[in-house]
Amino acid sequence: MTTSSADGAPIGLVDRLLSPFAEVRGGEGVSVLVLFANVFLILTAYYVLKVVREALTIGGIELFGFQGDEIKAYLPAVMMVLLIGIVPAYGRLVNAVSRVRLLNLTMAFTMLTLVGFWLWGRAAGVGTAIGLSFYVYLGIVNVFLVAQFWSFANDVYTETQGNRLFAIIALGQSMGAVLGPRIAAFGTDRIFDLLLISAALFGACLALYHVSNRLAGSPEPESAAAEPVAAEGPGEHERSGFGLVLRKPYLLLIALMILVSNVVNTTGEYILANAAKRHAEATVTALSAEREDEVAEEVRTRLAEDPALDPATVREDVRASLLKLERSSEIGRFYGRFFFWVNLIGVLTQMFLVSRILKFAGIRAALFALPLVAFGGYLAIALTSSLVVLRVAKTAENSLDYSLQNTVKQALFLPTTRDEKYKAKAAIDTFFVRLGDTISAALVFVGLNVVGFGAAAFAWLNVGMIGLWLGLSAGIARQHRALSSPPADTPRAADTPDA
Repeated sequence: MTTSSADGAPIGLVDRLLSPFAEVRGGEGVSVLVLFANVFLILTAYYVLKVVREALTIGGIELFGFQGDEIKAYLPAVMMVLLIGIVPAYGRLVNAVSRVRLLNLTMAFTMLTLVGFWLWGRAAGVGTAIGLSFYVYLGIVNVFLVAQFWSFANDVYTETQGNRLFAIIALGQSMGAVLGPRIAAFGTDRIFDLLLISAALFGACLALYHVSNRLAGSPEPESAAAEPVAAEGPGEHERSGFGLVLRKPYLLLIALMILVSNVVNTTGEYILANAAKRHAEATVTALSAEREDEVAEEVRTRLAEDPALDPATVREDVRASLLKLERSSEIGRFYGRFFFWVNLIGVLTQMFLVSRILKFAGIRAALFALPLVAFGGYLAIALTSSLVVLRVAKTAENSLDYSLQNTVKQALFLPTTRDEKYKAKAAIDTFFVRLGDTISAALVFVGLNVVGFGAAAFAWLNVGMIGLWLGLSAGIARQHRALSSPPADTPRAADTPDA
């Protein structure tokens, strides 16, 4: 039995247990498991909060005659505007404090605000004000917390370590997304108490951050300003996340790639939702015998309450309501099957394929996997307009997005400076993601209400956008080749991790 890895470090039990999923070398297993558990808890807490968000938004918002399900489509634009001010403020905080203090402050802020929302909800109940506030709050906080986690992971691992180990860590993200809704299902009758559960999970995350920080093993300066910045240009350390993105072509290309890929995916989600709706309407064309009995009973009840009502009108109203309910149930079944296969394929891909793809093909080649799969999928959708083709294409796209593409996006920041890891990454993973949501919403609105697009036209639009996506990926690959360090698991002189 092998007792030491290629670098001579002794291989422990944890290292051996993780070896089927990635190349884990001696002494790395414990730190990988801690980071795995950390991102697992972050995503678990987020998906618990996502259930709260939907309950407060869809069930509790009504503003100027608009209902929650419509209002939520426009809220990413509000988040985008707020992020214009929040991202530079976060950058100043990164400059002012050490890594550990940054984590302490942001996680404490998240836990305290969740307690604040719990107190608000217990006092006022469900309503428009708390529903709008919480939707915007969670949409901003979530992307910051996930971006900050991966900034930390990029900071404590060297480039070659990250290329080998991120596949395992990202598996925790996928698994947390599966567990979170299950936990929330047990507390939907006490929806506000789920906020406290999530706050407790974030407290555990903070403890794990401190464990990871100790395992990194080198002393930490008092503040970011005290860290070596030899590789950065004059005034670089004072730049905001936006300034760093606009100054460095590599970061700008990543930002534009994430924006374009988000537009493609979000527009594809509309195509799928529209197809699911049409499928339900075609499938549920008549009520079952049991439902017809419900119609008769409801008609008798209403006529007993108000004999002046027209029986035929009441019957049609009741039948229309029940038919709508049946179609909603069919949509739920459609998405239940869809999410099952997306999550299953995504987790299996993350467990057994991602680390091997990155090892044998490399980060730069892996950049092209998702856009090529998406290109073939949307081209097939545009040519066939088949629901089966659409389901297969979106399943392949989403499962690959949640597994390989997610790992690649995080690993792209391994050869960057610490300021770029924390400040630029935060700007890219928050503002540019929400900007993509907003652009997609605008395209769908104009396509439906001005141009008169159908599903095939939106698919052709995505095919064109993916051409741009492939071009951006090629540019990122060239820049990454120039920035990438030699294949050695030693810290870069200009970017030595603090512990």
